[in-house]
Amino acid sequence: MTRLTEQAFELAKQRYADNGVDVEAAMEQLDTIPVSMHCWQGDDVRGFENPQGALTGGIQATGNYPGRARNASELRADVDVALGLIPGPKRFNLHAIYLESDGPVERNEIEPQHFANWVSWAKERQLGLDFNPTCFSHPLSADGFTLSHADERIRQFWIDHCKASRNVSAWFGEQLGTPSVMNIWVPDGMKDVTVDRLAPRQRLMQALDEVLSEKLNPAHHIDAVESKLFGIGAESYTVGSNEFYLGYATSRQTALTLDAGHFHPTEMISDKISTVMLYVPRLLLHVSRPVRWDSDHVVLLDDETQAIAHEIVRQKLFDKVHIGLDFFDASINRIAAWVIGTRNAKKALLRALLEPTGKLRAIEAAGDYTARLALLEEQKSLPWQAVWESYCLRHGVPVDAGWLRNVRDYEEQILSQR
Repeated sequence: MTRLTEQAFELAKQRYADNGVDVEAAMEQLDTIPVSMHCWQGDDVRGFENPQGALTGGIQATGNYPGRARNASELRADVDVALGLIPGPKRFNLHAIYLESDGPVERNEIEPQHFANWVSWAKERQLGLDFNPTCFSHPLSADGFTLSHADERIRQFWIDHCKASRNVSAWFGEQLGTPSVMNIWVPDGMKDVTVDRLAPRQRLMQALDEVLSEKLNPAHHIDAVESKLFGIGAESYTVGSNEFYLGYATSRQTALTLDAGHFHPTEMISDKISTVMLYVPRLLLHVSRPVRWDSDHVVLLDDETQAIAHEIVRQKLFDKVHIGLDFFDASINRIAAWVIGTRNAKKALLRALLEPTGKLRAIEAAGDYTARLALLEEQKSLPWQAVWESYCLRHGVPVDAGWLRNVRDYEEQILSQR
């Protein structure tokens, strides 16, 4: 298989060279673009604070596939299996509820020590860590409001939680030598007709200002804020709308998070990237797959995933866009979900890097839209798969669906015993 893969790769290199593309340079560039895998795929967003508690805030992980991680050690072991089957650089994204402690810790009291095992694990694997405050699945979020809550005491609790989360995030960056991107998302909203839409947004704005009041070293920590169209239980009104957060990120110069499932089904975040980059310093992308709406299915190598990758590459946003995944499917093997989704994100990036963007720009600038369309379509049938397989070989991971055997073996030996 290796010899055939190498032969196919040499032929692919020549085909791409004929189109003005340096395949080796594309692979080198791919080696500089990490994709942040997310912890919550491994345990259905349960965390370790109260893993038997009910999910709230519109969070739903459907299915009951056996083998869910029940503690941090199991989760790390599962992630290790996935990491070994995905080529190229990765990061890992944690929520606050994935802390480890000998006893109960309130969310406004989390500290770096509660994530020390995660940092040790990440150091050994040369992974960067990202972070999220967890503003859902808690008694003080039960009525659907957190940072925009009308009760000052409850609102302050969530402000303090987000402040504590920033300190944890900055510690990640300091310890690991790469900035942690911390994303703030809150589920705040109302189920039915809402009379006062302004006051909760005023409170959210003021709360966020307090959360971000301490200046942290950008070499260690990056703040991001995330919008949503609506949520389960907040169908009529979402406080943190796209307009709210675009205005907030622009005026405060934070990073803006665009989630592929957080907009109307006909809206595509790939089309928003070039617009928002005019106004904000950084973007965090949550690459997901909505079905009907924000159902967080495993990422496919579909048109929108490819379009997102093309926007990153065509605009050369490598140092301004952070790529994270966001899906949680409990109906299939959870490790396989990580592998499928992350490999697809990387395939899309590779295909984008193999595009003769300079030639296409020149054709477009000359007004030759016939040639532009022709070349874009011919690109789709060039042998990018041979380049991908060679990339996998260089990183010592399976080149095709052979990785599924590794997952099945682990399922039989480990997951089935849980």
